[in-house]
Amino acid sequence: MSDDPVLVDVEDGVATLTLNQPGVRNAMTRDLSRGLVDALERIEGGDARVVVVEGAGPAFCAGGDVNAMVERMVGDMPLSEAVRLVRQTTSRAVQRLHDFYLPTVAKVDGAAFGAGANLAIATDLQLASDETRISFGFRNVGLAVDSGTSYLLPRLVGENVAKELVFTGERIGADRAKELGLFNRVFPADEFDERADELIEDIAQGPTEALRTSKRLIDQGMESSLSQAMTNEAAAQAAVFETADHEEGVEAFMEKREPDFEGA
Repeated sequence: MSDDPVLVDVEDGVATLTLNQPGVRNAMTRDLSRGLVDALERIEGGDARVVVVEGAGPAFCAGGDVNAMVERMVGDMPLSEAVRLVRQTTSRAVQRLHDFYLPTVAKVDGAAFGAGANLAIATDLQLASDETRISFGFRNVGLAVDSGTSYLLPRLVGENVAKELVFTGERIGADRAKELGLFNRVFPADEFDERADELIEDIAQGPTEALRTSKRLIDQGMESSLSQAMTNEAAAQAAVFETADHEEGVEAFMEKREPDFEGA
């Protein structure tokens, strides 16, 4: 396997980005954070129709770079420089993934802690094995939340649950995480790849422009009024009406068959 911090594979419309630092449980080191941003830039504008993020080895992503924390303490790094590094590495990677224009999916198998949990919930869908654990335990290293927790977490679980997860740093299992809204689906570990990939394939075979547009509209709708959301939808539909996939969808409906979307 390559020693690149993030591996990229694009096949049948699915771009799989594999966090590839299993020796540190795929912690958000500077190299991995920058590698994730670079990977997203590499696939932008290409043949991908959905983006999947997964971890190599037994963890999805075990959190922030503790070695860098020690380096800051021992080296007496100025606070302004430490903040700049976090903003330009871990936070930038989470935001770039969250803002990516294609549907994104996290395949979470193993630990997703701290910044790694944020990386998972920054995607559009979270699929987990039943052996997964997730935690927003920044308190465990004496830190306040970062890398988007204060924005992402309350939107999924509500303000009071978000505060409980942060105040306690509890490591919760996959089933409980699904109940709270952190995961969309939980699959048995021995079936995880097969069943997760089936769902991902279904998304990849969908009408790409319509799904991209729907993602953008939902994101905008979270911050707008109902009236503004419907105005945005009407404007967007005008463009989607012109796509070949829309035409194929209508023809398939009239002919009572499954549509064959080509992503155009």
